[in-house]
Amino acid sequence: MSPRVGHLNLRIRNPRARELARQLAAKRKISMTRAVIEALECELKRENDRVPLAERLAAIAANLRRKQARVVGS
Repeated sequence: MSPRVGHLNLRIRNPRARELARQLAAKRKISMTRAVIEALECELKRENDRVPLAERLAAIAANLRRKQARVVGS
């Protein structure tokens, strides 16, 4: 992940967000600030690594065409 962030005072006003941050922090035995930072970093990585739906569908279609060509060619 990223370099360790100094002590930050995190104020989460949304009760659901605060509870989720608290649960993650407790499970990982880290501060709520660290839990929020790690969760956000993880989600940003997922977004950056995400393959667009059109590309995924094109790959599936190409794979099906290859399989169909093998069956027809047999």
